[in-house]
Amino acid sequence: MRTCHATLLFVLLWSGLALGQKDSASSAKPTATAGMPALSLSEDQIRAMIRQAAEKDMENDKRQRDYTYIQREEERKLDGSGRVKSTEVRTNEVMVLYDEPVERLITKDDKPLSGKDAAKEEERIQKILDKRKNESDDERRKRQEKQEKEREQDREFVKEVADAYNFRFAGLENLEGRSTYVIDADPRPGFEPHMRDAKFLPKFRFRVWIDRTEMQWVKLDIQCIDTVSVGLVLARIHKGSNIQIEQLRVNDEVWLPKHVALKLDARIALFKGLNMSEDVTYRDYKKFRAETKIVPAEADPH
Repeated sequence: MRTCHATLLFVLLWSGLALGQKDSASSAKPTATAGMPALSLSEDQIRAMIRQAAEKDMENDKRQRDYTYIQREEERKLDGSGRVKSTEVRTNEVMVLYDEPVERLITKDDKPLSGKDAAKEEERIQKILDKRKNESDDERRKRQEKQEKEREQDREFVKEVADAYNFRFAGLENLEGRSTYVIDADPRPGFEPHMRDAKFLPKFRFRVWIDRTEMQWVKLDIQCIDTVSVGLVLARIHKGSNIQIEQLRVNDEVWLPKHVALKLDARIALFKGLNMSEDVTYRDYKKFRAETKIVPAEADPH
């Protein structure tokens, strides 16, 4: 799921759409943590903090390419009353092959793949390997240039996010033993985007928890506050959609995804509405060493 730009764009187009249907970003009222002095932050201080956290997130995105991990996605289709109609679970091993993440399906509905399906997955992975192995110098150069262009777009988008919102310090809160700043962001009236993607920003508000020691964002709670029309297929994400994203510190060097909770109320072109929720968990981070062995990663206990 993770790309830096997807994070900065608030995962607007996750799995083809994104976001779900719960208005909770402003419900909790954090206060100063016991034993910590009360403090306040100016909007300029917060804006600088947001930029710093976003820059660090881009660095995390690079470092994630040194890790393999397991990603479990549980998708629930809902009826008009919010009751679950069907559930599908897919678990993937995520590897990095030639500097790009590749998913290998390992279980469906928490059951091992059949021999036939497993063989198809191996065949698909081998085709990816063969394509990269036979890549010409010119093709490799173009691919790397494209990646660098995308990273530069990420940097420009950071500026748009910092300028698109009015920020408010909401307090301090402990998340799993880590002290965080809690920041609320509401669309700034009169914001004029410079990038095409940034035109969606006024349709969302968010709350972010930023680790006070590392200046990394630990949790995001993003709310859709107005209907969003996406792309040429006229996909519409409806007001009330919601996504929550949590990260954890791994190997005392990088912050990586831990959990994503999504509720989506949308419509695609002339098709019926899509009402669903999705829960994604990430585990078993293992880092590649120089000698190409894979070793278990350790989550920071604090």
